[in-house]
Amino acid sequence: MRLIADRTHDHCRTLNHEPDRKNSPYSNPSAMTHSHNENLGYIYGIIAVTAFAITLPAMRVALSVFDPVFVALGRGTGAAVLASIFLWSTRQRLPTRDEARGLIIVAAGAVIGFPLLAAWAMLYVDASHGGVVLGILPLATAVAAALFSGERPSARFWLFALAGAGLVVGYSLNRAGGTLHMADLALFGSIVCASVSYAEGARLSKTLGGPQVISWALVFSFPVLIVPTIHYAPATLDLPLEPLLGFLYLTAISQYLGFFPWYHGLALGGISKVSQTQLLQPFLTIIASVLILEEHADFMTWLVATLVVAIVAIGKRSQVKHHEIKPATMADTVS
Repeated sequence: MRLIADRTHDHCRTLNHEPDRKNSPYSNPSAMTHSHNENLGYIYGIIAVTAFAITLPAMRVALSVFDPVFVALGRGTGAAVLASIFLWSTRQRLPTRDEARGLIIVAAGAVIGFPLLAAWAMLYVDASHGGVVLGILPLATAVAAALFSGERPSARFWLFALAGAGLVVGYSLNRAGGTLHMADLALFGSIVCASVSYAEGARLSKTLGGPQVISWALVFSFPVLIVPTIHYAPATLDLPLEPLLGFLYLTAISQYLGFFPWYHGLALGGISKVSQTQLLQPFLTIIASVLILEEHADFMTWLVATLVVAIVAIGKRSQVKHHEIKPATMADTVS
């Protein structure tokens, strides 16, 4: 009788089209949460990349008046003041010893190394050229994530990452007539600095929080930044408005606020995957260069940009294995 009842129950499930809960996508809340976090990570990443895309054009404008050392390190000094206000007003906890070691790496790469090398390069090449060379930064960040943060991207991921980087670098070489400028070496150095600091900052963001990571990194950097900033500061503030605005953008957005969504996005969606949104940055930089510096962008630029967008969209579906650590939320910025 029980066998007949079971068969009758199965028959009724078939007639009523009762869903198989075991195979339903709604039966795995963990997978849904991961997908939600990944999508949010991409959104935060795109917001940050849009902010970072104006960095090189703003730097070119600022360098028309300011000393390159002041542009590179002065922005960090100003951002450190903003960071101190944030940390004090929100009563943030002190970093642990392990977190402090990681923050030194972030400070060395994102606050000192990248700005110095990028500022020197912008003395010799256009902002649009520099932006395209930085197109290999997403690939470098994925490598750094694999080396230092325990992420293990799939072969499919590396295929699309290499395709995107190859497309951008090929575009850069084509624009440069097949040769690279000496300033490109500085840009490559800045890529190493940025990629390592991004991977380490994202790792720290999972326990410390994105805003806290860049804030503490800036505070740690302040003793190193303050002396050269004062030494290379302009003798007068009676300066043209555009260079001042460019420097203020570098200070408030490029060196500070832009890292809030960036580190949070990397922590939420995974360093390897979300970092690929930076493949869009060269073309956003070109748009900014056209609008701010009146540089030219032709049909080939927009064609390559379209292909890169497609690569990012397809590569998003690639698998990346990593150690799960509960990411800090934006609500964690206030303790």
